[in-house]
Amino acid sequence: MRTHLKEIGYEVIRAIAPLLVVVIILQFTFVKATAGAFLQFLLGTMLAIAGMILFLIGIEVGILPAGKTVGAGLIEKRSIWLIIAIAFLIGFSTTIAEPDVLVLSGQADLITEVTIPVGSLVYIIGIGLAFFVTMAVMRIILGFRIAYLLTASYLIVIILSFFTPPEFVALAFDAGSVTTGALTAPIVIALGIGLSSVMAGRSAISDGFGLLGLASIGPIIAVMIVGMIVS
Repeated sequence: MRTHLKEIGYEVIRAIAPLLVVVIILQFTFVKATAGAFLQFLLGTMLAIAGMILFLIGIEVGILPAGKTVGAGLIEKRSIWLIIAIAFLIGFSTTIAEPDVLVLSGQADLITEVTIPVGSLVYIIGIGLAFFVTMAVMRIILGFRIAYLLTASYLIVIILSFFTPPEFVALAFDAGSVTTGALTAPIVIALGIGLSSVMAGRSAISDGFGLLGLASIGPIIAVMIVGMIVS
């Protein structure tokens, strides 16, 4: 556990270090903020590092194994409706708890001029991703190629983009990208790997991966549809 903690700590520090260095350089060259503000930034950075380390440990120790277990257990129940319901609930609940989604929804009023209430955008993104997670899970069970779903889904995105207000097109693609964050990604991938790992003659690698790429299209389509409705 101690070795694992050191590895995650090193990865987090390595990821944040470039930003920290840039801000420090700007502080002493161009910005020159007050000492109190600069110290507040440094303290916030340290707290963010500690939080990310604990968060990632929790993901790897608890959530990833749980996702694989749930995925494997669903197949054993042999109920297609139960699989659909659980896949939808997992996709929805992880998305509305995703930190990146919450940040985006908090800034949505600047993009859409308060056309969509902040809370509503979170649920719109969650429903979009949950629906496509369900589709991705069904693809694993039925065994057809993911390329078909990806092609059809992106054709829908391209068509909708011609009818969606420009500000909602930008927001929609941001909504798709933020659903690949640190919480949603490992859970959805683990669910797919868990499902495919217990199915005879199936590859957990080929079936489990690509699931998140397909699922992230859902929020794009959902936000575009809402944008056309409210505009």
